[in-house]
Amino acid sequence: MDRRLLATLFAAAAACAPSALAESPTAAALEAIRPQALRAHVAFLADDLLEGRGTATRGHEIAARYVAAQFEALGLEPAGTGGTWFQRVPLRRAEIVKEGSALTLTVGGRLRELVPGRDFVSLPDARREQTEVAAAVVYAGFGISAPELRHDDYAGADVHGKVVALLLGAPASFPDDQRAYYSSRQLKAETAAARGAVGLVFVLSPPEEKLFPFARIADSLQAGSMYWLDEHGNPDGLPASLRGRAVLSGEGAQALFAGSPGALDEAFKNAAAGKAGPLALRAEARLQTASRHTTVESPNVLAVLRGSDPVLGKEYVVLSAHLDHLGIGPAKDGDAIYNGAYDNASGTAGILEIARALAALPHRPRRSILFAAVTAEEKGLLGAEYFTRYPTVPIENIVADLNMDMFLTLFPVKDVVAFGGEHSSLGSVVKEAADRLGLEVSPDPFPEEAVFIRADHYAFVKKGIPAVTLSCGLQSADPKMDGSALFRGWLANVYHSPKDDMAQPMDFESAAKIARLYFLMADEIADAARRPTWNPGDIFGARFAR
Repeated sequence: MDRRLLATLFAAAAACAPSALAESPTAAALEAIRPQALRAHVAFLADDLLEGRGTATRGHEIAARYVAAQFEALGLEPAGTGGTWFQRVPLRRAEIVKEGSALTLTVGGRLRELVPGRDFVSLPDARREQTEVAAAVVYAGFGISAPELRHDDYAGADVHGKVVALLLGAPASFPDDQRAYYSSRQLKAETAAARGAVGLVFVLSPPEEKLFPFARIADSLQAGSMYWLDEHGNPDGLPASLRGRAVLSGEGAQALFAGSPGALDEAFKNAAAGKAGPLALRAEARLQTASRHTTVESPNVLAVLRGSDPVLGKEYVVLSAHLDHLGIGPAKDGDAIYNGAYDNASGTAGILEIARALAALPHRPRRSILFAAVTAEEKGLLGAEYFTRYPTVPIENIVADLNMDMFLTLFPVKDVVAFGGEHSSLGSVVKEAADRLGLEVSPDPFPEEAVFIRADHYAFVKKGIPAVTLSCGLQSADPKMDGSALFRGWLANVYHSPKDDMAQPMDFESAAKIARLYFLMADEIADAARRPTWNPGDIFGARFAR
């Protein structure tokens, strides 16, 4: 009897025959994923000593060495560069110099200088320390060109040499997949640059303002932006032709549209209805941007468990989690350390214990398993992007990425959400593993937040690799606890704040169950005869599949 059948029998019989568990190697490995061990990892990684594990900080370096030591203790092999555990990611930090940055509008012949922090925030330029652009402004809706949806916000517009004003997000009428894909700010910038735009100003629609308030955006930009550098020292993801970028508040947007009475309200109405259509505003914008550049580096931590098959062992299933968090930031209630216990010490702890369980199997899976604790996720998925651009194993041999980001176990977990599961055969793998553990699989409760493009697995998707990130769902196994209310309250009051520490409720029994779910998925994919495949007609498979 093979071990996969034994695992199925274990799931069915566990309640009535606990003494039989030791007969299954897979079942024994599941039990090796212990709540106490997960708690211990999270407690260390989220300790004040590590100062929030900010990208390219001493605290992050301590965390990276801790993870590498854990991998080495398990008998894994280093999979970084030069036979080490690390892949050093070169980064450029670009910060706005307020004294040299400004946004001035000329509307109806009248000059108005907008107030930084109130009317707008400038985005730093990672290519140039001083840059300026002055041009007429064209409003182009969401800045989306989606032929398959018969939607083109640039239809009939000439934006060559112009500053383009764009709404963040994508039409609510788009299917969830396309809505996530076209919400990407990088894609919007690339689309505008390809049409000859020389600057961008982003406008927050009322729905986007609720999701991402301007004040929160302004706070997040205080620490500057980061970009990984290619082999020539050029920052990735920033079109060189864009010489100025800014985000407008509601007051700033009103000022921009002041010369076209009613146009802003009309733009918001059209956006809510999913309608396209550019508008030449009676405004010119002058953006002056002064940036301060610093070159730093921060490590991805990489380890491999070699597969047992001489052929399939050359292929890899990746288990990824981001190691970084926000470091030290603006103090909240006297606390300035953003510990990141859930986000994402929990996911890092998960891959460590899954590695322990897989390494303990008497018969290893046929494929190799690559464990990746990546850096700079909070800066824009940079560590994962860099790894997929400069992989330490052949990229064509990576068959799947299972990404672990933030086990939010505020209550006993009853269900999970599989971001990306609907795009490939990984969806059925998630469902089968969840069934074994008595978990339900629920649809995305927040499709408007485009989570699919905001987690590290998306870097693998863009290389044509099926990938998925799981999240705890909103259903509580304890009827006395309202899972949805607790989840939403956490997002509103704790997410990306110093309160994400060990003092908050953390159900490590549920965390262990989620880690066991990932274990079953990794074991199944690594041992299967065929690699995962994109679903027929899937948008991401069609765009990115190799």
